[in-house]
Amino acid sequence: MQESELSHLDPNGRVQMVDIGSKTETERIAVSRGEIHLNPNTVDLIRKNLIKKGDVLTVAQIAGIQAAKKTSELIPLCHSIQVDQISVDLRISEAFTGIEIEARVKTIGKTGAEMESLVAVSTAALTVYDMIKAVEKTARIQNIRLVEKHGGKSGDIVNE
Repeated sequence: MQESELSHLDPNGRVQMVDIGSKTETERIAVSRGEIHLNPNTVDLIRKNLIKKGDVLTVAQIAGIQAAKKTSELIPLCHSIQVDQISVDLRISEAFTGIEIEARVKTIGKTGAEMESLVAVSTAALTVYDMIKAVEKTARIQNIRLVEKHGGKSGDIVNE
């Protein structure tokens, strides 16, 4: 297959799941990040654990972990992988008014964990939004991105 060909299309142009059967199992790690920008009052309520739905950062952390494990059920052509470790960290930002989110997913397998880490960050951000929407209607989820991946055929990629 040439580099310009799309791997999710068969010779007739129909969608297919990529065959990873001949790939070598390696340790693979993916790290993604994202942000949810909030009003200072909302951040203060989160910091003081005064949001009526509960502990925003802990609930969002658990939601991110659960989502990473279900990634192949959400993304149609994503392979199901055995996840060995997932960490989702949320912290009040020093750089902007809001929450920074980082997810790290580790697996040993034939395909990477990039989608799992991105789904974890996305779901954690959506969970924060759901929990604070009663007190703020202007929250902005932004800048969800893969920041690094390790292992596999393409090797290490560090974007930040």
